[in-house]
Amino acid sequence: MKSQLSSNEEDECQLSRQGYCWWRSAAKFDECARLKLDLPHIANLTPRLRVLKELERLALFAHEGLSELRYKLQMYRSGDFWVPTGGLKKEEMNIPPVITILLVGFSGSGKSSLVNLMYSVFGRSGLIPFAQTSSGSASKYTTMYLEEHNVMRSMQGGFCVYDSRGFNHGKIGDAHEELSSWMSDGIHHNQLCLRSGDDVLLQAYTETVGLRSSSNFVQRTVNIPMVVVNIAEVHEASKASDSKPLEATRELFHSRALRNCNENPILILTHGDLLTTEERIDIRLRLCEHLGISVTNGVYDIVCLTEYGFLAEESDPVTAYALAEAVYRALLISDRGHLPKKNLQDWTVFVLSGLMCFMGALFAFLADLCSKLGRRDRLNR
Repeated sequence: MKSQLSSNEEDECQLSRQGYCWWRSAAKFDECARLKLDLPHIANLTPRLRVLKELERLALFAHEGLSELRYKLQMYRSGDFWVPTGGLKKEEMNIPPVITILLVGFSGSGKSSLVNLMYSVFGRSGLIPFAQTSSGSASKYTTMYLEEHNVMRSMQGGFCVYDSRGFNHGKIGDAHEELSSWMSDGIHHNQLCLRSGDDVLLQAYTETVGLRSSSNFVQRTVNIPMVVVNIAEVHEASKASDSKPLEATRELFHSRALRNCNENPILILTHGDLLTTEERIDIRLRLCEHLGISVTNGVYDIVCLTEYGFLAEESDPVTAYALAEAVYRALLISDRGHLPKKNLQDWTVFVLSGLMCFMGALFAFLADLCSKLGRRDRLNR
């Protein structure tokens, strides 16, 4: 036991020296460190102390926990985390062959960089980028397609991650409409995302649109969304008294289209490394309060790129573990939300309901037609 504690202390010291435990320079961290000995009730802590303790938890489990979570994700098959409920067997549940995680967010939020980080942490791809990002020289680049990524790089992977085109803060109505289509109709690889004002972009993609977009790809149902937020952008806008990014994020997070699950979407905070320690914690607290969610449950602060422009990957074990836990949580939520397969009685009710709706619409049309003909006859007389 003593050797285990000393090992954890050594790991913590090493993390601090490397600078990955950025929150340990916060003003309230000394108070948080003293709480380790007192073990207070979590409800008595302030939101700021809860965030610091949550970050300390991630650092504590980062080294040993990362390998364990990576192994679980590598061995995961769709439905593995399902538990018997309602007296039904697993064979009676409608479990898809692959769980689909959809990344959504505004332009420049870091969705593609997050995908590259997943490849690096889960698929051991090193620094090879799989998804093109809008950083650096390609700052004008925008994802035009829904792209499916097998981040585990496995032939038998149980889940996939979809990168999507970023939304516009000023066109949140269009975002709701597009989200509703994705969540209700499903999505497929290389699905083109066309929006108003895309004429200029389409000219650059004219040669590849026909080649890339194909209906032959498997249509997948979205099981769980992840909302990716650039907190540096939200912070800078708030400093300039511009509440549009904050309000748009709230509308996106609480979109009715994302309410297919009983739980909130998982919130991924990116670009926090561009802020000071206090700014990074403050904007997390403010954002979570504005969204009306817990500051610790289902919220992950993840750095996708280092200050040198490289993927954080395993050189930052805290970020890697936080990412693995976020995906693991997404799969747990997905497997809890599977519905029973439709039986003969369900299909009969569905067909009869559709038939009744059709007959109702038909009779309404006939009544309207007869009413117009009757008025025309009276006018002719």
